[in-house]
Amino acid sequence: MFRRLLFAVALLARLTFAAPTLTTIQDVLYMANGTRFNGSLTISWSSFQAADNSNIINQSTTVTVVNGNLYVRLVPSTTANPAGYYSVAYNSNGQVQFQELWAVPPSTTPLYVRDVRIGISASSGSGSGSSGTGTETTPIAESGVTGLVSDLAARPMKGPAFAPGAVAVVDASGLLDSVSGNAGDCVHVDGSTGPCGSQSPSFVDGDTITGIVDGSNTTFSLSAAPNPAASLVFYRNGILQKAGVDFTLNNNSIQFLPVSTPQPGDTLLASYRLAGSAGGSTVQSFPNPEVLCSGTGNTVTTQSLSSMGSCLIPAGLLLPGDRVEIRLDTTHAGTAGGFSVAVYWGATQVLQATAGATETLVTAHADASIASTGAQLGFTSWGAVLPFAAGVGYATDAYTAGLLIDFQGQVAGAGDSVNLANYTVVRIP
Repeated sequence: MFRRLLFAVALLARLTFAAPTLTTIQDVLYMANGTRFNGSLTISWSSFQAADNSNIINQSTTVTVVNGNLYVRLVPSTTANPAGYYSVAYNSNGQVQFQELWAVPPSTTPLYVRDVRIGISASSGSGSGSSGTGTETTPIAESGVTGLVSDLAARPMKGPAFAPGAVAVVDASGLLDSVSGNAGDCVHVDGSTGPCGSQSPSFVDGDTITGIVDGSNTTFSLSAAPNPAASLVFYRNGILQKAGVDFTLNNNSIQFLPVSTPQPGDTLLASYRLAGSAGGSTVQSFPNPEVLCSGTGNTVTTQSLSSMGSCLIPAGLLLPGDRVEIRLDTTHAGTAGGFSVAVYWGATQVLQATAGATETLVTAHADASIASTGAQLGFTSWGAVLPFAAGVGYATDAYTAGLLIDFQGQVAGAGDSVNLANYTVVRIP
C-alpha cells in the first residue's frame, strides 16, 4: 500500500511540473554575399509565465549555427503573461554583429526566422524579456502615448466609396471617398464631375470679307459676328486697321471711315473669336486654306526608319469633309547604298519611297480626305531616277483628339544620309 501511495504522489508531481510546450524555429541563415552564416545566437529573455502557467525565469541560451543551419526550441512568448519577446544577438568573428527581437507564437510545425522576427533590438545589452523590463524597449500601446488616440480619431477616415487610383474628395460626413465619373470629366469644387469648362471659344482665322472693293464702297460683311467684338483683328494690305479710327463694327458689319475706304486691288483679311458653346464641343472654323506646318527637317543616318520631322494637328481642328495636303522634298548624300523616305498619318503609313544609291532627290505628295471615322489617303512619289509611283488607302486613326504626321527616313549604307529639305502640311476646309 505504501509503495502504491508513493508512486501516485510521484506521478502527480510529474504531471504538475510537466515541461512547457515549445515552438521550433528552424532556418538556414546566409551572409549578404550569399555564403552561409557561421557563429552563434545568444537568445535572452526576462521572467514570464507561459500559457500553461509554467514559470520561465530570466535567463539566456546560446545556439551554435554551423554552415547556416539554425535549430532552436523556445517557449511561446506571444501567449505569455504578459505577452513579450526574445532578444537575439548574432555573434561571429568574436563580436556581436547585430540584434533583433523575436515574438514566438505557439506552433506545431517549425517556423522560419521571418515568422518570428518583429524588429531590431534597441540595446546591445543581453537582458530582454517578455515583460519589457531591463534595458530593452518594448512595443508601446497607442493608449500609452499622450494625445495619440485623440489625434488618430481626428484624422480623415476612408469612406464607403473610397477606392485606389481615383481623385479623393471629402464627403458630407468628413470621410474620404473617391470621385466617380468619366475619364475625360473634370472634378468640380463640390466633388461632382462633368464636362470640362462651360464655354469653349471658337475661332475664325483668315475670314474672307464680302463687299465690293471699288474705292467708294465702305460697307463690308464678316462671315460671323466677332464675340467679343474686341477680338477682331482686321488687316488691309497687311496693315492692321484700328477700330474707331479706320472702321466701326456692328454685329458682323464693318463700316469704313472715308479716310480708310478700301481701294481697288486692296486685300482685306480678318480674324476673330466666336461665342463659345456649352460642353466645349465647338471646333475652330477656318473658311480658307490654312498652313498647319512647314519648314525644314532633320538629317538621319540610321539604317532603320527614324523621324526627320513632324507636324501635330491640334484636337478639334479637322472636320469630316476637310482635306489635308502633305508635301515633302528629300535629299540623299553618299553612294554606299540606297535610302527610303516614309510618311505616317498617326500609326498608318501613307507612303514609302525606296530609291537606289545613285538617287539624290525624292519628292512626294499625299492627300488625306477626312471622313467621319478616319481618312482616305492617296499619294504620289518620284525622284531624279526613281520612277513615278502612286497609291491609295484608308486610315482608321482617330483625329478628333489630335493627330501626328511624321516624316521618316533611313539609309542602307554606312556613311550615307537622307535629309528632309522641306515639308508643308495644309488644311483645306
